[in-house]
Amino acid sequence: MGTSNDLLLSYYGDDFTGSTDVMESLTRAGLRTVMFIDPPTAEQLRKYEALRAVGLAGSSRTMSPRQMDVQLTEAFGKLAALGAPIVHYKMCSTFDSSPQVGSIGRAIDIGMKVFGSKVTALLVGAPILGRYCAFGNLFARSGLDSEPCRLDRHPTMRHHPTTPMDEADLRIHLGKQTARKIGLFDVLALELPTEAAEAKFHSLLDAGNEIVLFDVLYDEHLPAIGRLMWKQMTPGRTLFLVGSSGVEYALTAHMNSLGMLPAPRPLGADAIERLVVVSGSCSPVTDRQLAWFLERGAGEIPLKTDRLVDPACREAEIESSVQEALRLLGSGHSVVLPTCRGPQDPRLAATVARLEALGQDAKLRSAEILGRALGDILMRILDRSKLRRAAVTGGDTSTFVARQMGIEALEMLAPLAPGAPLCTAHAPGTSMHGLEIVFKGGQNGKTDFFGAVMSPGRN
Repeated sequence: MGTSNDLLLSYYGDDFTGSTDVMESLTRAGLRTVMFIDPPTAEQLRKYEALRAVGLAGSSRTMSPRQMDVQLTEAFGKLAALGAPIVHYKMCSTFDSSPQVGSIGRAIDIGMKVFGSKVTALLVGAPILGRYCAFGNLFARSGLDSEPCRLDRHPTMRHHPTTPMDEADLRIHLGKQTARKIGLFDVLALELPTEAAEAKFHSLLDAGNEIVLFDVLYDEHLPAIGRLMWKQMTPGRTLFLVGSSGVEYALTAHMNSLGMLPAPRPLGADAIERLVVVSGSCSPVTDRQLAWFLERGAGEIPLKTDRLVDPACREAEIESSVQEALRLLGSGHSVVLPTCRGPQDPRLAATVARLEALGQDAKLRSAEILGRALGDILMRILDRSKLRRAAVTGGDTSTFVARQMGIEALEMLAPLAPGAPLCTAHAPGTSMHGLEIVFKGGQNGKTDFFGAVMSPGRN
């Protein structure tokens, strides 16, 4: 694989929507960023002029440690070959993980081995997303309209169907996934003068900490964190960082303080009259957003997920859903096709039961099976209706939706809500090329999110 001396940063996202989140933060800072579904070839990279950052939309949040050993080792190796001085393992800002599924600790172990790192910085909080870390404990809003909740009391994350979060202290939670020593650069240290802050950071390294977790409460904390990260770069070595898109917000805040960033390009898109939404999210935030959209005239087609996961009836369920969607669109309505409406939806249990009866591991297979089905449904609707804008919800399913639709890469088109930009799809040689699409994580956005998708505006 060829390299590019213009690249500043490359990243691997542990799920699809989190990967678009990083793309947004870098693009809005003026750094052209393209996010790929698979590691890009040198030929692919040559299509994009003035490229400063490359993303790889992964799915490690749903992987077992054994799967991560194979797939992350390969992915990190390919990112290293791109030659960017900084590589970021982007994990979900709600830190949902466990020793068995989506282990952030295992990802850190793999990355530090591949890149030869003795220490890595960990930044999880991102104030723009409503994520805050104080004395090592993570707090998160449930959508941008709510007050922050400690993670183990969060209305969604404590009930996550795959990785329920029962511990808010990230050092304790991460300590179950890796044997590496974890130090904390707390919120009090962030208030120190520059030289004292650097001395504090180095004291954590001198104490043998291999992972340094940063607190963050305010945007004003980001330049100091970015400066400490930036100063760890060494010529000829890759700086391996771990965290949410807070990593990029911190780095670009520091770069901006030094006048290193170019002027951002204009972003925006025109309003549309009808929208197709396929939803794989079980979040109550997404449920409120769907309810808002339905109350304003969109039509709902509740997908029968126990049929979608069963090969014997999958095709019939897909086609009947597509036909009903086309009927609603033809009558002038937007359309919503959800696999779930909130964490108590009875379809969840029914789908798990059907998968288990078929001999499938529901935790490891449901996202892929349902995601590919949603991709089929969406592609057929778009091809037959000729609509050119769509929305997908659900971080665990989005990567499989994109793969099923033949999307090669995404580039930000317009801001909608922090972490969920409207994008242009690059899918050369297919009908999906040039499609305007947003992939939204379950927790992202305000209640009127789908209204923003239909009328993004311009800046």
